[in-house]
Amino acid sequence: MSVRLRFALACAGVFFVLGGLLLTGVYFIVRQNLEYRADLITPQNFTVDFRGFSRYDDYYEVARARVLQVRTVYQRDTLSSVRTIGALAVLGATAAAFALGWRGAGWVLKPVKSVTETARRVAQSHDLTGRIDYEGPSDELKELTGIFDTMLGRLARSFDSQRRFVANASHELRTPLTINRTLVDVAVRRPDATDDVKRLGESLLLVNARNERLIDGLLALAEGEQAVLDRRPFDLTDVAEHVLDQAAEEAAGREVTIHRLLDYAPTTGEAVLVERLVQNLVENAIRHNQPKGEVWVTTRRRAERVELVVANTGLHVPPYEIETIFEPFRRLHGDRLRSDRGSGLGLSIVRVITEAHRGTVVARPRDEGGLTITIELPVDRSAA
Repeated sequence: MSVRLRFALACAGVFFVLGGLLLTGVYFIVRQNLEYRADLITPQNFTVDFRGFSRYDDYYEVARARVLQVRTVYQRDTLSSVRTIGALAVLGATAAAFALGWRGAGWVLKPVKSVTETARRVAQSHDLTGRIDYEGPSDELKELTGIFDTMLGRLARSFDSQRRFVANASHELRTPLTINRTLVDVAVRRPDATDDVKRLGESLLLVNARNERLIDGLLALAEGEQAVLDRRPFDLTDVAEHVLDQAAEEAAGREVTIHRLLDYAPTTGEAVLVERLVQNLVENAIRHNQPKGEVWVTTRRRAERVELVVANTGLHVPPYEIETIFEPFRRLHGDRLRSDRGSGLGLSIVRVITEAHRGTVVARPRDEGGLTITIELPVDRSAA
């Protein structure tokens, strides 16, 4: 029940109670004034006319009975009219009070509605630099919006500081990892390198590659959390085809068959980030698969949205693990040691990029094993 409706019902309820009490008071006052009083019915109040009566007492008794009858009928009709007309008046006034309360609440809450729309726009834009900037009298609402703007400012500074730290740390870590990879590669390729040195070098190169993927994932995560302000049109199908062409060699090496079901899917946003999104989904579908497994990649347009669906065969995924796979560094089945399966940031990057493009991501386990992940992005309305 909205605040406006509750305010209108409160106004109607208060008026109904007060009107009912007033009607009850009027009813008892009228009833008391119409009560029978024997002292008012005396022989002096009647015009003496003995026609048809043998005695004065007989005339008095008949006249008195008629007066009582008329008074009773008059009292009953009057009280009935008070009840009926009063009840209708109270109900009508209650309806009017509800309507006035509704209009009054709308007038009072109009600034709140404007503030709510602005706050919703700021929240959906993923741009913490936006502010409500309420212009109005210095009242409680202005104080509340001022506090909200201050909180947004602090959150913006905090998130910017965090993103800068992650980006700077990732860039700083790239250099020593590149140097390590070069030194190990040179040591392994030396003519006098023993078999133990070569095996150790290969292990170090795998660990180094995993750390490089981790740093790339952190950079992509930091970039994906930023709002996509420069939205340009592109075809999601072109991005998917490019990613699938690049992943064909890895899929062949793992004996995984890729099925392409690509239809026209126009959307807007940052094509490079969406390419990273599709790449993470396809790589996950290939690497978390079984030998001679299958991957299905579908793009299509659905009314006001475009869809990217990536499904794969593989191990059965419990439904309770679906939400956790989008958290950073979370892996299915506790697989934290297999460096060839990524750093655990792939689906986290998918989610932040999707949300930055005002889209949605949903994962569902397949009955035959594996996952089906559906990405929905806004459609490009200007596209034919």
